[in-house]
Amino acid sequence: MSRSEDRSTEDRAGFRPLDRVTSIKFKLSIVIVAAVAVAAAMSQVGLKLGWPVWIRPLIAAGVALIMAQLLGKGMTEPLRQMAAAARRLAKGDYSAKVTTNARDEVGQLARAFSSMSEQLATSDRQRRDLIANVSHELRTPLTALQATLENLQDGVIRESPEVLATMHGHVERLGRLVHDLLELSRLEAGESPLSLEPVELAELIDDVADEARANHDNVRVQVSVAPADLVVSADPMRLRQVLGNLVDNSLRHGGRNVTISARHDDASARIEVADDGPGIPEAERERVFERFYRLDHARSTSVAGFGLGLAIVGWIVALHGGQVHAEANTPHGCRMVVELPDQSLRSDAPSGAGAPTGI
Repeated sequence: MSRSEDRSTEDRAGFRPLDRVTSIKFKLSIVIVAAVAVAAAMSQVGLKLGWPVWIRPLIAAGVALIMAQLLGKGMTEPLRQMAAAARRLAKGDYSAKVTTNARDEVGQLARAFSSMSEQLATSDRQRRDLIANVSHELRTPLTALQATLENLQDGVIRESPEVLATMHGHVERLGRLVHDLLELSRLEAGESPLSLEPVELAELIDDVADEARANHDNVRVQVSVAPADLVVSADPMRLRQVLGNLVDNSLRHGGRNVTISARHDDASARIEVADDGPGIPEAERERVFERFYRLDHARSTSVAGFGLGLAIVGWIVALHGGQVHAEANTPHGCRMVVELPDQSLRSDAPSGAGAPTGI
């Protein structure tokens, strides 16, 4: 929050003299000392003015209470807001916010509560999106299978190798979707621990390139590794899955020339998969690693995937403690960059890593 927003919020809330105190215990001490001092002062004033003995403590206590209310204004307001917000959260309303300028423990708790509310809202939105996306992806092949089976049952079409091949394709699509969902679910739940070992990148990349050439016609896959004996500590199966998904993604979306390169960059390994396809708009380069997110031109192609491959890549790289991002390729196309940090280059790296909080 900016200073101007701080001032405007304070103006709307009224004067709160203790908001800048960073300790609730110190605040209470100030209130108690101030109340006692005011009570003592009022008692002396009453003595000098000749007030009756019985009325002096009453006036002193009243003034002390007013002073305590003024000084303590805003100390309990965040707690009341959090109580109201918690009741709204329990009913599924995640829009509740707690606003305060307090810098003490109560203020920190209020800001943490607001952050938690935003995260819950994001998680709930992602859950609804996931259900909608899965339903959509399942409905397409299931509807096609149902229509084909009904046509066979009614005699509209006859059994033939072409019909069976079409049905088999729909079943394979369903199988891939279920496999990717289970894979991503295990990664997010931390149920796929890494088995780290020294991996020769040149050999691994050559295998991925050979597989890509075998599965895709009329494509050119080049390999470049420097130094040629570059070795990283990684899970070979998972790292192969990362590179395979990145290459497959490049070829599926229009790339005909793909270059897989790896090099030692300072104290880390930098692996790149570059293509000459249509590329990814800058505004969408981060979102492509979200579950079920696909570019508009990818949605219009018959070979479009489910939008899970890059999400799986993001989780696997994060489990290795690394990062993955998309860049523009020159003169056109996309470059996917995987950076494995220092710990991934050491042979004594741990055998597992905690799951990231998100992609």
